[in-house]
Order: sequence, then C-alpha cells, then structure tokens
Amino acid sequence: MQTKEIENGILHEIADDIKAALVADDSLSQIWNKLTPIQRNEWICWVTIVKKPETRVEHIQRMTEDLKSGKRSPCCWPGCPHRRPEARKWFKNIDE
Repeated sequence: MQTKEIENGILHEIADDIKAALVADDSLSQIWNKLTPIQRNEWICWVTIVKKPETRVEHIQRMTEDLKSGKRSPCCWPGCPHRRPEARKWFKNIDE
C-alpha cells in the first residue's frame, strides 16, 4: 500500500487525526495538497487550537465538508494567531 503524501502548513505540522481524515478520502487529500501552505496552516491551526476533544472532532468534520464544497480557509476565523500577531487578541492562553 502506498503512503499518501499530505502537505504541512507554514508553521504547523499536520496532526495525526487531521491526516487520517484526509488520507481516508483520495479526493480530499488532493484538494488539501492543492491548497497554499498558508491555507493549510489556517486549517491546521483552526482544528488544533480548540481545547475539547469533541470540538476538535467537529472541526475536522466541518473542515472535510468545507474543503469538498470548495472553501479554501475556515469561515469566520481571524487567522492563525501564531502567524498573525494581530489575531492574538481573539484568543486566550495561546501556546507559543
């Protein structure tokens, strides 16, 4: 079995649970790899920044649906606070 290459973001590496969702669907992994590194970074951060495991599962589900529908970044997201200092005001207790 061939291992699918799943690209990372510019600051964030892809987490195992996100990668599992992407490799499970060939078309989804192709969509993901066509995103820019910044777009991938935004999705990774949007999924991983949440605290509760159940919220993270919901974010992964929404990410897969949104990517399939043509969205290239998370809706209503101020941006990765690790990449955009001005977005930090929207987040509490951000890990560096």
